[in-house]
Amino acid sequence: MPPPLPGPLAQLAPLLDDYGYLAVGVLVFFDNCAIPVPGQTILVLAAVYAGAGQLSLPVVVTVAVLAAFAGNGLAYLIGRTGGLAFVHRWGRYLRLTPERMARAEDFFRRRGTLVVTGARFVDGLRQTNGLVAGTTGMPLRRFLPANAAGAVLWSGVWAAVGYFAGSNITVLYRQAVRYQVLLLIALVAVLALVGTRAWLRHRRRPPVDAGDRIPHQDSGEDVPADGRR
Repeated sequence: MPPPLPGPLAQLAPLLDDYGYLAVGVLVFFDNCAIPVPGQTILVLAAVYAGAGQLSLPVVVTVAVLAAFAGNGLAYLIGRTGGLAFVHRWGRYLRLTPERMARAEDFFRRRGTLVVTGARFVDGLRQTNGLVAGTTGMPLRRFLPANAAGAVLWSGVWAAVGYFAGSNITVLYRQAVRYQVLLLIALVAVLALVGTRAWLRHRRRPPVDAGDRIPHQDSGEDVPADGRR
């Protein structure tokens, strides 16, 4: 028998009792595919069951890795095939301007691999990183290994937490959730700081004065007075 479970784990216990590995696979898949379901919670619960001898830990981890990889991969394909069309049509209502999309694309070119690898450990990013990676055009050759690494790390860490926690699962789970909340707050603060810095830099940039431009001798187009294009 598994040890006494905290609220979220106890609520999912009947689902795991009835469907076992299938429940793990389905919830983990959707949790990594832009749908906020308790995939991480049921992964921890399944590992607790494995520690009590009711499930096989290697099978739990394998199912979770495959489901996480597939779910994030589907989100990437959705973003790659329909994300830009959505942004072009509805982006102005969500304040997704072309300038912001350009910055997002530049960010994913420079840091996309790290984001996709580590995003699963932050609620919100776990559900959306694949969608954003596809929408911003992150190359598939970079996305696939990052997606695989993230699926293995996330599944392995949370399975280990559940498996080795034993009777301490309630305390450890609450501390882990608290850690995620603090990490999310820190991430939001960093993004706000970076965004504010970029906005201030844009505001301080001097406007181009029409008087500083002279006609180009060959084509007749205006170029800066220093002759550089």
